[in-house]
Amino acid sequence: MRQRFLRPILAGLFVAGSCPTAFAGNGGGWFSGDWYLKVGAAGFTAPKFEGDDTYKIAFSPIISLGKAGDDPRYSSRNDAISLGLIDNGAFRAGIAGRFVMPRNSSDSSDLKGLDDVKFGVEVGGFAEFYPMDWMRVRGEVRRGFRAHEGVVADVAVDAFADITPEVRVSGGPRISFASSEYFDAYYGVTPAESAASGLAPYSPGSGVKSVGVGGAIDWKTTDKLTTSVFGEYARLAGPAAESSLVEQRGSKNQFLFGVSATYRFDFHID
Repeated sequence: MRQRFLRPILAGLFVAGSCPTAFAGNGGGWFSGDWYLKVGAAGFTAPKFEGDDTYKIAFSPIISLGKAGDDPRYSSRNDAISLGLIDNGAFRAGIAGRFVMPRNSSDSSDLKGLDDVKFGVEVGGFAEFYPMDWMRVRGEVRRGFRAHEGVVADVAVDAFADITPEVRVSGGPRISFASSEYFDAYYGVTPAESAASGLAPYSPGSGVKSVGVGGAIDWKTTDKLTTSVFGEYARLAGPAAESSLVEQRGSKNQFLFGVSATYRFDFHID
């Protein structure tokens, strides 16, 4: 029943993903006006799983559909799929959602004996504001379904500057928090899992998940094509850092580097 209830919500989030002006249209109904569709892909290197010390090369699609605004708003690849309900220019808030990829014991020998984490979703809300013209502060709170039953909160501060009309540089600090249910799914080790994996039993609480910094360079290659290079560093903290999975087989230092390209299609709906 829960999954049937979530399907229309997730569909709406996906369609309205990264839509800064979703409710800012003037007249003619919400669907009328100028729209954009961005499609692309990202390739990156990242830990095989949260807390791991070995890395893999991965790829992910990029799809963004939304209403076109007069002034492009800053956005980050870390932003969850978002649907703005309040937007007055300096402050924006609304619904946020994220897909959660599965983690299987077959992904790495370090996970042998641990329970799999299913594919799932996180649904919640976000708020962001601009204390200065060149700075955005954004916070998200999301509740997990199926993959985990916990709550995750992310806060990011990004400064951005247009070096040229085509090149933008951005970056800033990040901090993440999570509940015990989240940590239990990804970092907990039950007595049965301990016997099967050789890891020490571990029952985590709630707290800070990680602190770090990230940045990106975006190049508007053509009027429609944008390419980017990005990097992230996160230092696991609290219950994540204290997990036997991290202490015995992983690392508290988590790095991510990658490149991406997106193409923008513009169209109009009467």
